[in-house]
Amino acid sequence: MSTHMVLAHSKVTSQGQISVPASVRQRLGIGPGAVLQWDDLDGTIVVRRLGRFTSADVHTALFGEHPQKARSNAELKQGIRRKMKEKHGGG
Repeated sequence: MSTHMVLAHSKVTSQGQISVPASVRQRLGIGPGAVLQWDDLDGTIVVRRLGRFTSADVHTALFGEHPQKARSNAELKQGIRRKMKEKHGGG
C-alpha cells in the first residue's frame, strides 16, 4: 500500500521556471548546480536527484587520471584551484 504525502508547493514563473523549496532540497541533498531528472511513471511525474559523483570521479576530473595514490588535502585544493582557473579563467 502506497502513501501520499505533500512535501511542498512551487509556483511556475512565466519563463517556466520553479524554485525547489528548502525542505525538498534538504530531503534530496541538493544545492546549486544539482541536476534533477523528471520521469513519467505511469502518468505520475516523479522528480529525483540525478546521480552523485564518486570520489574516483572527482579525482579523475581534477587530475585526469584514475586514483593511483592518496592525495593530501593541499594537493586536492591545488587541483580544485587549477580546475577553476581552467574553467573560469584568471591568473
